[in-house]
This record gives sequence, C-alpha cells and structure tokens, in this order.
Amino acid sequence: MDTLRRECPWDAGQTHETLAKYLIEEAYEALETIESGDLHALAGELGDVLLQVVFHARVAEERGPEGFTIDDVADAVIDKLTRRHPHVFAGVQVSGADEVKANWEAIKAAERAEQGEAADTSVLAGVPFAQPGALLAYELQKRAVRNGVPEELIGDDRGPGGGLFAEVAAERRAEADPELDLRAAARRFDTRLRAAEGAARDDGLDPRALTSDQWRRYWAAQQ
Repeated sequence: MDTLRRECPWDAGQTHETLAKYLIEEAYEALETIESGDLHALAGELGDVLLQVVFHARVAEERGPEGFTIDDVADAVIDKLTRRHPHVFAGVQVSGADEVKANWEAIKAAERAEQGEAADTSVLAGVPFAQPGALLAYELQKRAVRNGVPEELIGDDRGPGGGLFAEVAAERRAEADPELDLRAAARRFDTRLRAAEGAARDDGLDPRALTSDQWRRYWAAQQ
C-alpha cells in the first residue's frame, strides 16, 4: 500500500470520503459469495474487505500524529474483544449466550459514558441506524421485546412503511433473519424471471415485447 500511494495516481488520490462506498460494496460482495455457497471465492472477497481496512489505515497514517496506523486498528480490536468478553479473559461467570449479550450491552453503555457521551437510558440505546432498513427494524424490535416491550405493540404503525415493519416482526417471531430472507426472495425472483425470459426466447419471442398474458403464462411455467 505504501508503494501504491507513492506510484499509482488513482491510489494516491483517494481519501476516506472517496473510499467510503467501497466498504459497502466489498462487504456485500463477500455476503453474496456466502449466499451463493461459493466459499472458495470467499477468501478473495474477504481480501477485498481487508484491503479497505488497510487502505483507510494508510490514508490515516499520512495525517501524522492526528492519524492512526494499521497496528492501531489491530490493537483497538484486541482491546475491544478483551474488554467485552470478561467471561473469557477476566473470570466472569455467565449462564449462557443471553447473559453474554446482556453483559456486552452493559459494557458498551459504560464505554459511552467514559467517552463523555450523553447517557442514553432508552432500551434501544446502542442500536445503530447506519444499517439496511430490514436489519434496522429487526434489531430495534429484538431489543425492545428483550427489554419487556409487549409484542402487540410491535408493528402498530399505520404510516408509510408500517406494513413492512410488521412483516419484519413476523419474520423475527418465526426466528428468521428478514434481511437475509429478503435477499433470498430477491434472488428467487431474479432466477425465475430470467427463466421466464429464456423460455420466451426459446419460443422465438422478445421478452421486452411480451403482453401481460404472455408474461403470466411464462411466469407460471417456472414454478
């Protein structure tokens, strides 16, 4: 990365801001390899994710004392995992995964207090809004119910998106992941639509010129 920053005009011109979109793109490409079962390709996709970490750290290092290095990134991960796993590293006894999660949230709240952040006493404290909508709804609901909010209050929203929020609740109650299930549904739609197009082409028809009735016939044939 040092060499690229010195000798490649494109790499040399990147900033945290211009690189930001690639964090998302590379993470979703890694997710796609997992969904498709192509675990052999996963190593390469995770390498692309790691590249973004290395790239951002190199950009930050150029800021001098105000920046950070890749070693600082690694140290931060080690410190966080050690601090948030006292049942592993500090002899704290836990009864199971639920207590581990509860301890994790309590430790995060204490960290925010130490950093001078305003205390957020809500049961929803710590749920990040910087995530896809279905996953955000799922996390908010899960946190609320885990802290005693009645199930019948979840999804009681008549405004725009309220129905979708309720569908996420139905997924959660079925112990499903709405984000991954929605992606799976999108993948099924993609596969079925392409198959319908292929059947139409096999019949000598242009899919872009199909009538509604023709679309319905080819669509039904792909069940």
